[in-house]
Amino acid sequence: IEWPKNHDEPNGLRQTECPMRPNEQSNYALPNENTPKIRNIEKIQFGQHLIDTWYFSPYPNEYSQCRIIYICEFCLCHFSCEKQLRRHAKKCTIRHPPGNEIYRDDNVSFFEIDGRRQLKYCRNLALLSKLFLDHKDLKYDIDEKNCETNYNLSCILTLPQHQRKGYGRLLISFSYELSKIEGQIGTPERPLSDLGLTSYYSYWQEAILDICMEAAQNKRELSIEEISVRTSIDTDDVISTLHFLNAFREYKRHIAIVLDHRLIALYKEIKARKKLTIAENRFDPRYKKNVLIVGFAEEN
Repeated sequence: IEWPKNHDEPNGLRQTECPMRPNEQSNYALPNENTPKIRNIEKIQFGQHLIDTWYFSPYPNEYSQCRIIYICEFCLCHFSCEKQLRRHAKKCTIRHPPGNEIYRDDNVSFFEIDGRRQLKYCRNLALLSKLFLDHKDLKYDIDEKNCETNYNLSCILTLPQHQRKGYGRLLISFSYELSKIEGQIGTPERPLSDLGLTSYYSYWQEAILDICMEAAQNKRELSIEEISVRTSIDTDDVISTLHFLNAFREYKRHIAIVLDHRLIALYKEIKARKKLTIAENRFDPRYKKNVLIVGFAEEN
């Protein structure tokens, strides 16, 4: 394995740069300097689901006296009583997120939403998400569309009624498929929560071992940069994942990746797990490189 340029060898990595198991403390999720705010909404009614909330969200002050707020599952508008929601439902014409559908298979659809054009929807989405996210500072401001960072994902959330079904990992996988289409190397925005880091670790592990196993079977050399290019995973994330897997060994004064019986058994176990996957041929054929930069077609 050729060691990437401008990187220290794995022995020089800090422990906090390596993915951690769920029961280990992570230094990625740094505490907010501000005093934590008390949860202001107890429950939300979302479609057929009555959901307990987890954290504070900056809904308007008039909602702080409501034990339950009612949210339209289509446009995400919020109401203080069920009667208001029913009245709204008779007039609401939205039946899917207000954007371009860029992917569909038998299980899921993905929509690309322009925050500049769908400001209200994105604000409602941010308010809803903050009820279940502690380590993110969600705000009304819409960040610039063409960001110079290499983040391919800033924030993901699976609502409680749909958790433990593989959707979090599917969202991570989708973000890297977008990076591949755009020809970019990506990494998630930090800090990551323990749960987020565990989900990323699960994805990185399989994606990286796929490439390593292929190279080993074909008895050919493989560099960290090649792994990064083929997976669109940032080289730092590749290194830290392999370091966590204890895959690095010194060989003839060089650093090599060794796929021992332990890693081979782990790889077989990973591939045997049932999981939701992204099919490359299910993307909208109009969705090509730089479509996010070009923007949306004008509505008729």
